[in-house]
Amino acid sequence: MKKFLLALLSITILVAFLFSCASTVYVPKSPPPAKEEIKPPRPGPKAVWVSGHWKWSGGQYVWSPGHWVRKAKGHWVPGHWEKRSRGWVYVKGHWRP
Repeated sequence: MKKFLLALLSITILVAFLFSCASTVYVPKSPPPAKEEIKPPRPGPKAVWVSGHWKWSGGQYVWSPGHWVRKAKGHWVPGHWEKRSRGWVYVKGHWRP
């Protein structure tokens, strides 16, 4: 049983590693300017607005609209596109303590 659990844990770690390596997508062209959005009313005092952004999907940029999220500890760092040597990369937004 211990060998089975160890093998399962090893496979899980390997799959997680492969997904993290494969998740970086390099886009050959810069994203369009961000769209202006009208924020709907704040749903509560612990809500934080996450602005919309351009996603790369099917060989083109597709707009993903903004939305409210429940505030976690820390402050929200918005996602953004970065120019790198191999192309443009989207850096996901995240909570920073």
